[in-house]
Amino acid sequence: MNQKRYLQLSFFLLALSVALGAMGAHALEKSISPKALATFHTGIRYFTYHSLAILLIASSKNLLLNLKWAKRLIFLGMIFFSGNCILYALTEVKTFAMLVPIGGFSFIFGWIAAIIEIKEIK
Repeated sequence: MNQKRYLQLSFFLLALSVALGAMGAHALEKSISPKALATFHTGIRYFTYHSLAILLIASSKNLLLNLKWAKRLIFLGMIFFSGNCILYALTEVKTFAMLVPIGGFSFIFGWIAAIIEIKEIK
Protein backbone atom coordinates (compact mmCIF):
# COMPACT_ATOMS: atom_id res chain seq x y z
CA MET A 1 0.00 0.00 0.00
CA ASN A 2 1.27 3.47 -0.75
CA GLN A 3 1.29 6.50 1.55
CA LYS A 4 -1.98 7.91 0.19
CA ARG A 5 -3.80 4.62 0.83
CA TYR A 6 -2.49 4.39 4.40
CA LEU A 7 -3.62 7.96 5.06
CA GLN A 8 -7.05 7.12 3.67
CA LEU A 9 -7.17 3.97 5.79
CA SER A 10 -6.26 5.91 8.93
CA PHE A 11 -8.93 8.54 8.24
CA PHE A 12 -11.51 5.80 7.67
CA LEU A 13 -10.51 4.02 10.88
CA LEU A 14 -10.75 7.26 12.86
CA ALA A 15 -14.22 7.96 11.43
CA LEU A 16 -15.23 4.40 12.32
CA SER A 17 -13.95 4.83 15.88
CA VAL A 18 -16.12 7.92 16.30
CA ALA A 19 -19.17 6.15 14.86
CA LEU A 20 -18.67 3.08 17.06
CA GLY A 21 -18.02 5.25 20.12
CA ALA A 22 -21.24 7.16 19.50
CA MET A 23 -23.12 3.90 19.10
CA GLY A 24 -21.75 2.76 22.46
CA ALA A 25 -22.61 6.03 24.14
CA HIS A 26 -26.15 6.26 22.82
CA ALA A 27 -27.56 3.02 21.45
CA LEU A 28 -25.88 0.42 23.64
CA GLU A 29 -25.94 2.18 26.98
CA LYS A 30 -29.40 0.88 27.83
CA SER A 31 -29.22 -2.47 26.07
CA ILE A 32 -26.05 -4.11 27.46
CA SER A 33 -24.65 -4.53 30.95
CA PRO A 34 -22.30 -1.92 32.46
CA LYS A 35 -19.47 -4.48 32.33
CA ALA A 36 -20.10 -5.19 28.66
CA LEU A 37 -20.28 -1.46 27.94
CA ALA A 38 -16.92 -0.95 29.68
CA THR A 39 -15.43 -3.73 27.53
CA PHE A 40 -16.91 -2.10 24.43
CA HIS A 41 -15.38 1.26 25.36
CA THR A 42 -12.00 -0.38 26.00
CA GLY A 43 -12.10 -1.81 22.49
CA ILE A 44 -13.01 1.59 21.03
CA ARG A 45 -10.28 3.37 23.01
CA TYR A 46 -7.56 1.02 21.78
CA PHE A 47 -9.00 1.16 18.26
CA THR A 48 -8.72 4.95 18.32
CA TYR A 49 -5.18 4.96 19.74
CA HIS A 50 -3.96 2.62 17.06
CA SER A 51 -5.85 4.42 14.28
CA LEU A 52 -3.83 7.48 15.33
CA ALA A 53 -0.66 5.38 15.27
CA ILE A 54 -1.37 4.34 11.69
CA LEU A 55 -1.98 8.02 10.86
CA LEU A 56 1.38 8.92 12.38
CA ILE A 57 3.19 6.21 10.45
CA ALA A 58 1.39 7.14 7.22
CA SER A 59 2.26 10.82 7.69
CA SER A 60 5.95 10.15 7.23
CA LYS A 61 6.96 8.61 3.93
CA ASN A 62 10.21 7.43 5.52
CA LEU A 63 8.33 5.65 8.32
CA LEU A 64 5.71 4.26 5.97
CA LEU A 65 8.34 2.65 3.79
CA ASN A 66 10.31 1.16 6.66
CA LEU A 67 7.81 0.07 9.31
CA LYS A 68 6.27 -2.77 7.34
CA TRP A 69 5.92 -5.29 10.18
CA ALA A 70 4.94 -2.63 12.71
CA LYS A 71 1.97 -1.40 10.72
CA ARG A 72 0.85 -4.93 9.85
CA LEU A 73 0.98 -6.10 13.47
CA ILE A 74 -0.72 -2.95 14.79
CA PHE A 75 -3.54 -3.36 12.27
CA LEU A 76 -3.85 -7.04 13.20
CA GLY A 77 -4.03 -5.98 16.85
CA MET A 78 -6.85 -3.60 16.04
CA ILE A 79 -8.82 -6.43 14.50
CA PHE A 80 -8.17 -9.00 17.23
CA PHE A 81 -8.10 -6.76 20.33
CA SER A 82 -10.56 -4.01 19.54
CA GLY A 83 -12.77 -6.03 17.22
CA ASN A 84 -13.13 -8.90 19.65
CA CYS A 85 -13.72 -6.59 22.64
CA ILE A 86 -16.57 -5.02 20.68
CA LEU A 87 -17.95 -8.36 19.49
CA TYR A 88 -17.75 -9.86 22.98
CA ALA A 89 -19.50 -6.82 24.48
CA LEU A 90 -22.31 -7.11 21.95
CA THR A 91 -22.75 -10.89 21.95
CA GLU A 92 -21.20 -12.18 25.21
CA VAL A 93 -19.77 -15.09 23.18
CA LYS A 94 -16.71 -16.23 25.15
CA THR A 95 -14.78 -17.16 22.00
CA PHE A 96 -14.43 -13.46 21.19
CA ALA A 97 -13.02 -12.76 24.66
CA MET A 98 -10.53 -15.59 24.24
CA LEU A 99 -9.18 -14.00 21.03
CA VAL A 100 -8.51 -10.60 22.62
CA PRO A 101 -5.01 -11.56 23.91
CA ILE A 102 -3.91 -12.29 20.33
CA GLY A 103 -4.62 -8.63 19.58
CA GLY A 104 -2.79 -7.49 22.69
CA PHE A 105 0.29 -9.47 21.69
CA SER A 106 -0.02 -8.10 18.15
CA PHE A 107 0.04 -4.54 19.54
CA ILE A 108 3.06 -5.31 21.71
CA PHE A 109 4.98 -7.02 18.90
CA GLY A 110 3.96 -4.24 16.51
CA TRP A 111 5.55 -1.61 18.75
CA ILE A 112 8.64 -3.79 19.22
CA ALA A 113 8.84 -4.20 15.44
CA ALA A 114 8.67 -0.39 15.14
CA ILE A 115 11.66 -0.08 17.49
CA ILE A 116 13.64 -2.60 15.44
CA GLU A 117 12.57 -1.30 12.04
CA ILE A 118 13.23 2.35 12.88
CA LYS A 119 16.81 1.44 13.79
CA GLU A 120 17.23 0.24 10.23
CA ILE A 121 16.29 3.64 8.74
CA LYS A 122 19.35 5.36 7.37
